[in-house]
Parts: sequence; structure tokens; C-alpha cells
Amino acid sequence: MKKDLLETIFASEKRKNVLLMLLEGPAEMETFLRSIKTTRQALLPQIRVLEESNLVRQKKDIYELTTIGKLIAEEMKPLIGTLGVFDSSMDYWGEREMGFIPPHLLLRLREIGPCTVVSNIPPAESYSPSKQAVESGKRSKSQISVTTFLFPNFPSILADFKQQGVKMCLVVSPELLEKMRQTRDDKYRGLLNSDTVDIFVYRGRMDFMAFGYNDFSFMMRMFTKTGEPDQKYVISSSPSALEWGKELFNHYLKDAVPVTEI
Repeated sequence: MKKDLLETIFASEKRKNVLLMLLEGPAEMETFLRSIKTTRQALLPQIRVLEESNLVRQKKDIYELTTIGKLIAEEMKPLIGTLGVFDSSMDYWGEREMGFIPPHLLLRLREIGPCTVVSNIPPAESYSPSKQAVESGKRSKSQISVTTFLFPNFPSILADFKQQGVKMCLVVSPELLEKMRQTRDDKYRGLLNSDTVDIFVYRGRMDFMAFGYNDFSFMMRMFTKTGEPDQKYVISSSPSALEWGKELFNHYLKDAVPVTEI
């Protein structure tokens, strides 16, 4: 794609938004004005630029994409989605280790958007899971987690889930499973006697802290690029993020084995 065409598309938010709107179908000027929240005088020059570049054409009062415009807009959409995820905190994403995400899901990382990077965590909450994730878990039919660690209050959270009738599936690392066994805590051994909890162990590399999802949210905690644990995490409640999280979970579950004793 020529540089001037790239500038035509991305140098103006109005032009970019018009192309994305027309990807959904032909539209009138009034539709643009309501959606983009602009004036006719401000938008008309931008539409003319798109027309001169053979990306948009006008038929009476209706605007539509040309064949070239549709092809380009189709390619724009996933790129803009990916940029939107990274825009949530480029510094955060640039410092995370993402090698644990299989290539086909990494290419679809845009699907976890819109998402929020939670970084300002009060010291008093440093050793507790996300309140939003826990509360949404209590309202869910199930809570799915793949993790290399457990917060100290995990047994009490699990008890709350059980009381609410929430089924839980937990995939853990061998190191975490061994730690659970060494604690000799009846609360952990009781997990296997619960009809609401299934535990699996994944014996491959788990180069992440944890990720999980329920009926309402998806959450992911990653290591830094230097392998250090981090309190910051990503959370999203979009339907596409829940589906993406489910696929990531299945990627690890298929090579995990059930735990029969702790």
C-alpha cells in the first residue's frame, strides 16, 4: 500500500471512522454525523478525500465503499482492534512475556478488547485476587482458572463459590500441586472430595502467572520479559474475550491430566 494511501486512511479519525462504518453497509450523511458526532462542514472535506482516492462513492444521498475501499476496510478492522488492545497500556504490553499464547490466538489478541490494564493496586490488596473477577465469579455458573500460584485466601474464595453453586475447574503447574500437597492442609485435600471442583495438572511449560474466565469476565496475569511475577493484570468483559479465554484454556487442558489425590 502506498504511503499516501496510508496517510489518507490513518491521518484522519473521521476518514477512518467513515470507512469502518461503511464496512457495515451503505449509509447517509446524517448517519455519519450522529455516530462520529461532527458537523457536515467538518466531515464533507474528509469524505471527498476518500472519494478522490477511490475508496468511497456516492449514489444520490447514500455513500458506500468501492471494491477497493471494502478490501482495505476489511484489512483495517483487525489491525485497529489489535492497536486498541495495545493502546490500553503500551508500556505494560511491551514488558510482558507472551510466548505462552499459541500463535493462532496471539494473532487474534484483538479479541480480548476492549480491555483494561489494572496497575494501581493498593498494598492491602496485593495478596488478593481481583475483586471484579471474584464478584463476577460468584454470579457465574462456572469459574475456570489456569494458574501457577494461589492467593492465601483461595480456600475461602472457593468456599464462597461452592456456597453459590459455582463449579470450578482448576489447571495447576506441577510445582503448585506439590506445594499444595506439602502444606497438608485439609482445605486443599477437601477439593478432591467436592463435586463442584475439578483439578488438573499441566506438565508442560507455564510461562505465565495465571489466566481465567467465568460467565462475565476474562483475566490474565503475565510475567515480565525478565520472568518476574507482576501484580498488574488485564481484565475484559467482552464476549469475544470470554471466547478467546476459553480457547486458551482448552489449549492447556488438552495436555493436562486429572489430579486424583493431594
